[in-house]
Amino acid sequence: MTTIAPAGRAVAESARAMPTPVYILLHGVAAAAFIFLLQRYALGATLQSSVIWALTFGGCAIGLAYMQSKR
Repeated sequence: MTTIAPAGRAVAESARAMPTPVYILLHGVAAAAFIFLLQRYALGATLQSSVIWALTFGGCAIGLAYMQSKR
């Protein structure tokens, strides 16, 4: 008979499956892509402005993910 792990344990095990640097980079890329698409297409900003905002938000997201991983 197989037993099912509690939900908290399953989530904790799946979170350990991805290395921390990969998680941090994915967090930054996702934030940069989101803000780029928002600025460029939803708000109609110029390409240069959209890229600058994407780099800024991506960098901030990387910093935030790094700080959270050290908690």
